[in-house]
Amino acid sequence: MTIDEIIGFVSTLDGVLTLSPGPGDGSPEISWGDTFFYYSPDGVIPKATQPFATIVTKNYPADESSDLDRPDAFRVNIAAGKEAFTHWTGHTPRERSTPDNPSATDTVIPHPVYASAAWLAVINPGPRTTAPTRTLLRTAYDLARSRHERR
Repeated sequence: MTIDEIIGFVSTLDGVLTLSPGPGDGSPEISWGDTFFYYSPDGVIPKATQPFATIVTKNYPADESSDLDRPDAFRVNIAAGKEAFTHWTGHTPRERSTPDNPSATDTVIPHPVYASAAWLAVINPGPRTTAPTRTLLRTAYDLARSRHERR
């Protein structure tokens, strides 16, 4: 699964705002090249809401364990919720917060930094994780949409 395929899939979901920061748009330089997905039917960045999924293409400070600075590496980060997190990891988000191998590709792992918030991650989704990645992205979207509708 490529970055463009992921963006294409998520962007087809109703009410999704896709942000891809770059030079000249006022975003911090570190975010350039990454992608952020919000549920926002009005097309405005929600003020008090985190994205429900992101794609990062490089290491961030205090988030280097996935080794995203290697060639062609990227990580899909998904706010999958406690139920999906527990299903994929075998434990609740608070029980263990670090993945066994945070740089493993084509594997669903607890997010190296945000696992305690029930985020999962996949580095370079491939044959084993394309379908699960789509399902997890849809789950995160549904959760974000539900939260929005409750407000």
